Amino acid sequence: MTLRQRVQRAIERDALIPPGSRVLAAVSGGSDSVALAILLKDLAEAGGFAVAGIAHLNHGLRGAESDKDEAFCRRLAARMGLPVVAGRRDVAALARDGRTSVEVAARQARYAFLEEAAGRLNADHIATGHTRDDQAETFLLRVLRGAGATGLAAIRPRRDRVVRPLLDIRRAELMAFLKGRHQPYRTDSTNRDTSIPRNWVRRRLLPLLAAHHDSDIVEVLAREAAVLRDETELLDRLAAEAAARITTARLDSGIGLDARALAGLPAALSRRVVRQALARVGTDRFHGFDHVEQVLALARSERPHGGAADLPGVRVELIGAEVVLYKGRPRSRPARRTFRYVLPVPGRVAVPESACEIEAGARRLMRLRDARASVEDAPVRMIVMPIGTASGGLTVRSRRPGDAFQPFGMKGRKKLQDVLVDRKVPRAERDRVALVVDGADTILWVVGHAAAEATRVTARARGVIVLKVKQIGESGDAV
Repeated sequence: MTLRQRVQRAIERDALIPPGSRVLAAVSGGSDSVALAILLKDLAEAGGFAVAGIAHLNHGLRGAESDKDEAFCRRLAARMGLPVVAGRRDVAALARDGRTSVEVAARQARYAFLEEAAGRLNADHIATGHTRDDQAETFLLRVLRGAGATGLAAIRPRRDRVVRPLLDIRRAELMAFLKGRHQPYRTDSTNRDTSIPRNWVRRRLLPLLAAHHDSDIVEVLAREAAVLRDETELLDRLAAEAAARITTARLDSGIGLDARALAGLPAALSRRVVRQALARVGTDRFHGFDHVEQVLALARSERPHGGAADLPGVRVELIGAEVVLYKGRPRSRPARRTFRYVLPVPGRVAVPESACEIEAGARRLMRLRDARASVEDAPVRMIVMPIGTASGGLTVRSRRPGDAFQPFGMKGRKKLQDVLVDRKVPRAERDRVALVVDGADTILWVVGHAAAEATRVTARARGVIVLKVKQIGESGDAV
């Protein structure tokens, strides 16, 4: 089977470029990407698709050499009769500003540019020149980083609209193909720099393995990646089903995982659920085995709250019964949101910070059993308290440092912070919780969560005050 036939088979087998679609070729100027552009142009008519053009990003890392790569790609596109979109990015500056490696910054900039170029040329797909050699190199790099089965599946033939038609082809085959076509290509001088991990694997580790283990080590590693890719697709489906049962979307770009349920999953599924959560948080930073284990250690922790871990691009905290993942780590604590409103009796007050409205009404003394039940069983929506409690006036305010009170039915005082943690109120939402306090600023009701012992109605009460809460926008009475 010829090289062209093998590439065509891969395109059809994995439905990479369906008939009637338009594909953009990502071309750096190197042998793999130049061969990709030519092969796509050769196969377009028979495959029923169109090559929308060539896209090239100048990373600005090699000075005049980078400029020559760009000029080469422009000439190549002209000879092939294809449109070209060329862009420039200061990748070194992007790496500094993003506090990441040049390699990561270059990859992020490249794919962002390719999406932009695809939009300009109305392309449905973006083709890159990744080969079987790239597959083997990526597999080894991820082994060294401690990746799990998902990472070891290495490069996939398709990811969103990025397609890789050359994953069955060796780099040497592409170079021979170009030689037969008398087609020149560019050579990146930094490929000789073995301080770059991929170059070290390519120039040192793979030759060593080939010499002492298997001369066809690239094929062995690529096949292993393919096997793991099939197995990981099955595990991904099982993990997604498990995640649907234990994952809760949260505010402030966070994702909560039920800690006990997560810790109770089989190890293979729990790790995969964590990886999926890390991906959902929205970071493309690499997370290896140790990172995933840090999240699982929090899930297994006996501590009720307070545990935390910082992963690349992700902050993880144990809050109540949940492990919560946030994108990034705030450089400073956000300013505390404070509010204070007078609550007339009878009357009502809107609390926009809590998206609620609180109503106070005076009544004659109801039966003690009903009064106690209203406090003990339904402190979320309504409480009842002695009318004398409001003699100094009622106020609705936000929490303050050091707030504490005696919860209903308890003998001692408890920190408000601990009550909110016990109630599983996320850290980001605690400043929004409304507190009803008396004239001495004593907490009577943590609205929606807990009443204070001071609201207990006894036989000596002359009457009662009924406090109700409803969310702003709710219709009808708040009961």
